[in-house]
Amino acid sequence: MLPILKTIRFLLFTIKLTLGSLIFTILAFGVILPLYYLYLRRKYRLDKLKNLSSRLRVGIFHPYCNAGGGGEKVLWVALQALQNKYPKAEYYVYTGDVDATPSEILDKVRNRLNVKLDKDVKFIYLHRRKWVEADRYPYFTLLAQALGSVYLGFEALKQLNPDVFIETTGFTFVLPVFKYIGGCKTGSYIHYPIITNDMLKRVSSRQNMYNNRSVIARSPILTMGKLIYYHIFAWAYSLTGQCSDVTLVNSTFTMEHLNVLWNKPLHLVYPPCEISHLKSIEKAKAKPKDVRIMSLAQFRPEKDHPLQLQSLYELREILPEEAFSQVKLVLCGSCRNADDARRVKDLKDFGKHLSLEDHVEFKVNLSYEELLDEFGKAYIGIHTMLDEHFGISVVEQMAAGLITVAHRSGGPLLDIIETSEGSRLGFLAQTPDEFAHIIKFIMQLDDAEVCEIRDKARASTERFGVEKFNEEFIRGVEPLFK
Repeated sequence: MLPILKTIRFLLFTIKLTLGSLIFTILAFGVILPLYYLYLRRKYRLDKLKNLSSRLRVGIFHPYCNAGGGGEKVLWVALQALQNKYPKAEYYVYTGDVDATPSEILDKVRNRLNVKLDKDVKFIYLHRRKWVEADRYPYFTLLAQALGSVYLGFEALKQLNPDVFIETTGFTFVLPVFKYIGGCKTGSYIHYPIITNDMLKRVSSRQNMYNNRSVIARSPILTMGKLIYYHIFAWAYSLTGQCSDVTLVNSTFTMEHLNVLWNKPLHLVYPPCEISHLKSIEKAKAKPKDVRIMSLAQFRPEKDHPLQLQSLYELREILPEEAFSQVKLVLCGSCRNADDARRVKDLKDFGKHLSLEDHVEFKVNLSYEELLDEFGKAYIGIHTMLDEHFGISVVEQMAAGLITVAHRSGGPLLDIIETSEGSRLGFLAQTPDEFAHIIKFIMQLDDAEVCEIRDKARASTERFGVEKFNEEFIRGVEPLFK
């Protein structure tokens, strides 16, 4: 009799627990969360009315505005264009670079990116940026970063609720916060889609890559789990995309993938490339005695610098020793943090492992003047990132007169480098062996062939100039300012 009573009590407890959980879920999602949303929406909109200014307030979300890369170049040139077009507006940049003063940030923009902002820019400092950093999340990185960006977005909104909000880093999950709670007009400039069908295909085919660990690639069960996770995340990502009133994309590659995910109007605006100074660099018509191969990319894992070292190793195998002794690979790029610095050290160790230390130089965090000097000395340009969303550095290499070889994917393939004979602008490759043979081929071209490729490549870069970007960017965001 006692066991039966215990069973009945257990069943009653289970029923009560289930009913309680069900009631709590209904109350939470059906009553409490909607009420809290309405409270927040009313609070921030009343605050905006209390602080009503005669000047339009424009907030630009860029937590890593002091990084000095291509994405930051877009930010500052875009801000410069907005200030010139709408000089009466107030401009604020949301940044997590709390250790840098406004003057230090603007000095770095001027010295490293060659962008001069003469008018006033205000900075909103965010202290929760650590919650969007990938190395904080060993698992479910995309989801965790998305949720972290929402948390960071609330900190940004709490400090300033602008009239126009523009997101420029890819943290699109902050858009619903500013659109539906802050009541802002929203826009975004997308450098690359967070998730793509190609990523799903690579996981499905169980390829081991920097964003798909070998332990997952080897397991059918873990692969299936990751595919479900990716599909759910892609659905959520598509919903956040609908919160962008105006969406600009930087390349055909990004546009094609977002068309599938977001299914909404997109404006193609190529990023601003610094071509005027680079096109003025004089190049000798004859091949130099020392062949410098220049790489220009931030030291991040997706840039695949090891592929460049492997390509140099393969080049040594197919070149005569005397010819290879004149070759040097120069890796130029910026380091954002300690992880990037550690990556540079690992690359140096890898170069020593391949016995290439006498043929490799690292130029880290160069000033713009120093970078121009490197462009002047280089003969060949190399870029190895798979699915590079655009490739500002590829355009800059071409504008500087370098004979450029880039990865056969993404922006270099779809937008930048034409490889058909008669209209060749550069070269495309995928494997270390391909890169090595193409570099050997370039070294064996006669001077007239080199000059023809160089002249056509330089002329083609006009479509990616700063003036063209300013014109297209202002046309794209104009609806936000009406």
